This record gives sequence, structure tokens and C-alpha cells, in this order.
Amino acid sequence: MRILLADDHNLFRTSLRSLLKTRDIEVVGEASDGKAAVEMAERLRPDLVLMDISMPVMNGIEATRLLREKVPEVRVVILTASIEEEFLFEALRVGAHGYLLKDLQADSFFSLLDRALAGELALTPQLSLKVLDAFRKGETAARPDPDALTDRERDVLQLIVEGYTSNRELARRLDIAENTVKFHVKNILDKLHLHNRAQAVSHALRHGLIGTEDLGKRSPR
Repeated sequence: MRILLADDHNLFRTSLRSLLKTRDIEVVGEASDGKAAVEMAERLRPDLVLMDISMPVMNGIEATRLLREKVPEVRVVILTASIEEEFLFEALRVGAHGYLLKDLQADSFFSLLDRALAGELALTPQLSLKVLDAFRKGETAARPDPDALTDRERDVLQLIVEGYTSNRELARRLDIAENTVKFHVKNILDKLHLHNRAQAVSHALRHGLIGTEDLGKRSPR
């Protein structure tokens, strides 16, 4: 098995490389951002890419989407600390062959990698139940507009319009990690084809993307 690692934390990549070596798995390359991961995968053609989500330059979801277009024979498995269902469903929607959490036990981790290489979906039983439950409820129905903002992205955009401009403020208000905020903001700008938050505010107000009834009733803190 030839694997490419894509994660912006050098210490984690080093530890993961050592773990893979115990099973005689070859690490053919390492990338610290999504864009580099796509370029390396095109060149090296690994069997599988282990992809983090929150990375600079290009996040893991977008990198996975590009890889599925450019080198569809390469399997991509998301390896992340994020348990947010939105990321799980988005990763599967763009073509990831699995979604694994970084706190997995080693035996389960290797077993799931084998499943991905065999063409099966690599999910833990817990995440498989989430996917099954969501499908039963119709929560993962395809959106007619691929650029439509998710509920969480609308929450972020609403707060930005209200004046919460820093990632730290947004993270505190939504009770999520700052890296997750960065991920959502980038998605908002990409989907709306904008370049910065000021443009996002103007666009949101002009097109009625957020509720305005509460604007001015509270001030950022």
C-alpha cells in the first residue's frame, strides 16, 4: 500500500508515518496543505491519500473534490479530529472513500484502510449510524444549488454582518474551533464568488441572505 499524507501538523504526520511503517506501508509523500496534496497525488499516484480537513491554502474537502476529478483512481480517506456531521456529509458528497477520526485505535484504523482500498466505505460503526440516520430523515438530500450555503455557513455569515469580525469572536459565539470558523468563512467566500468579508456583508444585505430584523439590537462583545 502506497499512501500520501496530507496534514498541516508536522508532528502528527511524523507520528502517523511511524505508525504506518509498523505495517510496512510506504509513505510516498507528505503535504501540509490541500493544494500541495492534489499536486503530489497527480504526480505520485498513491493508492490512497489520508486527508485532513482544516489546512491552509486549500481545505481537505476541496482537495478531495479536485482529486476525484483529476485522479479518480486514487482513493481519499479523510482523517480528522472534527466530529461535525456537516463535514462528514460534505466529505462523502465530494467523493471521499472514508471518514476517520484521529482518536481511532490502531487495529481499527488499519482495518478501515483495508476496507477503503477494497472499494468499501471506510466508516466506524458510530459514523455509519449517523449517515444511515441522516438518509432516513432525508437530511442529506442533494441540494439543487451546489453553491447554496449550509445552515452553519448562514450562521457565520449572520454574525459577520452583525459585526463579529474576528475568528476568535465567531468561534466563541458559535462554540466551535477557530479552524472550523476559517473553514466556513472560506466556503462562504468561495460559494458566493467573493474575495473578503466586507464583500460578503454587502452581498448578504443586498441579496437578503440573512435576517435583518435583529441588526442593531446588539453590539459585538
